[in-house]
Amino acid sequence: MQDPIASRVWDTALGQLQLQVTRPNYDTWLKGTLGLSTENGSFVVATPSDFVSEWLKAKMGPVIENTVGGILGHAVTISYQVISQRQSGNGQEADASVLADSTPTTAVASSPTARKRLNDRFTFERFVISDSNRLAAAAALAAAEQPGDVYNPIFIYGAPGLGKTHLLQAIAQRASKGTRRVLYATCEQFTNSFVTSIAQGRQDEFRRKYRSLDVLLLDDVQFLAGKERTQEEFFHTFNDLHADGCQIALSCDSPPKTIGGLGRRLCSRFQAGLIADIQPPDDQTRLAILQAKANEQRIDLPLEVAQFIADHAQDNIRELEGYLNRVAAYASLTRATITLETASLAINALAPSSSSPPSPNAIIGAVARYFNLSTAALSGPSRAKPAAEARHFAMYLLREDGQLSLKQIGRLLGNRDHSTIIHGCRKISTYVKSPKGRTQFAELQAQSRL
Repeated sequence: MQDPIASRVWDTALGQLQLQVTRPNYDTWLKGTLGLSTENGSFVVATPSDFVSEWLKAKMGPVIENTVGGILGHAVTISYQVISQRQSGNGQEADASVLADSTPTTAVASSPTARKRLNDRFTFERFVISDSNRLAAAAALAAAEQPGDVYNPIFIYGAPGLGKTHLLQAIAQRASKGTRRVLYATCEQFTNSFVTSIAQGRQDEFRRKYRSLDVLLLDDVQFLAGKERTQEEFFHTFNDLHADGCQIALSCDSPPKTIGGLGRRLCSRFQAGLIADIQPPDDQTRLAILQAKANEQRIDLPLEVAQFIADHAQDNIRELEGYLNRVAAYASLTRATITLETASLAINALAPSSSSPPSPNAIIGAVARYFNLSTAALSGPSRAKPAAEARHFAMYLLREDGQLSLKQIGRLLGNRDHSTIIHGCRKISTYVKSPKGRTQFAELQAQSRL
């Protein structure tokens, strides 16, 4: 029997954990877990398999313990218990139209188990449409209802947490209602399956699986960058499917032409269909999303509280939902009604403590001095290497240290759009993994806090 308090605590923990790990890791290891019970400093998490339990224990044990302990207000010991879907009591039985792959979030039509691998909440009916995502939503719906006939391929891009996965899975669930063979997978899963097929000498089996479809939905294609052999395999897979009239829909965090390490042939294929971006939601859209999610969970959410939460999560819908879960769980655990005061206490109490971030002006000034440039050069149009490199560092520091939204960074650096900011941040994120990059980052970070 699932303890209601443990369930609410774990829902809140998941809201925080999904902000601390990559989406592939969250989708693969954390999504589908449940809070089972909590008693005497022990917290039990239900998982779907021993493999998931062992991975969470080995790779995320301290992070999970700290997160749950922060919510409960005392130290806890986490243990894991494997339970089946039927045992979980959530009433979600498998649909007879979809087949699961060996990887946890891959789904293929015509199998009795894959619908469990898709998120039941990721449907077109639950996707909140606004000017920021209207084209992407319309293209996705057309692909689901007329696969291969209207826009092919569809390439949807935008920052993390804005609904790209939601739309791809909505296509999968709508398109798989008939007899079509539909597969949804992350690019990481495609890559891992390909590497495994080579190691086991099962390339023919891999190709039969990926090249005999009516609809292919591939998430996070930026992970193809730099993987030449995987790109070669996907290039031929893409060509075979496209020639057969298979609908292909892809998601990425940036436009095709800005993906570093992506071959020109694939870039050309990605740009041959419809490219649709998803922008961060505006204030009214964030409020509409919050209200929709509150209604789903039967949470009484006053407008002023919704506005307060919306102001704290301006770039990311996933973060928006995480804050809502925090507030709801905090109110439930303290037996309080949801008010502005309760929401403020919940978010401030559960957020990690940290010193005040450096000001945007301090960061921009430090970067300009370090690279011997004027601050105007960072916001100017020049694409010369010194200015571009310095600008990318400014983007990364404003995001990581300054904790600014993509829109705010764009405005500070010459009204650049969010895809440009994502591209710059990603370049520096990769660079700082090198010894030289770490040194430069540390020096700039120190200067910006002086």
